[in-house]
Amino acid sequence: MKKTMRKIPTQLGELTLVASESALVGVYFPDHQPAPRLDAEEERNVSEILDRAEQEIRAYLAGEATSFTVPIGFEGTTLQEDVWRALQAIPRGETRTYGELASAVGKPGAPRAIGQQVARNPLSIIVPCHRVLASRRRLNGFAGGVERKAALLTLENASFAPLETPGSVVVAA
Repeated sequence: MKKTMRKIPTQLGELTLVASESALVGVYFPDHQPAPRLDAEEERNVSEILDRAEQEIRAYLAGEATSFTVPIGFEGTTLQEDVWRALQAIPRGETRTYGELASAVGKPGAPRAIGQQVARNPLSIIVPCHRVLASRRRLNGFAGGVERKAALLTLENASFAPLETPGSVVVAA
């Protein structure tokens, strides 16, 4: 299946968008972790999917839109796709913990395993993995970096506790 990609500058850094002929299949931050395997060609022709994705992401990051309508396509295992669909069910401005997400996909005793599937989400921003937090609603890892996760949650007016780093003291407000 032929894929095309486009790099777009945003206030969160340059995003790489990847599309098949019928759906958006990837949105990656610079230094995305884990690094994506890109087997796409740089876009040379007009791609309606990439045009639409770019327009919608720009509107979202500008606070002018609250959702996405670009068609997306998942390319993962059954468990990954179940987790990614559960991410889509988290409303804008709300968060879930990994434990809550694990329960939502029928794996209540496996928050770490579910967290690994969240980390493999290939559609950052569009499939809102940034809305998943550690226990006690603490900010934690994100494929695009915790600063970008905090920026996305702030854009959505979601509440979260700050990242705890070794030796830091978290003071309750």
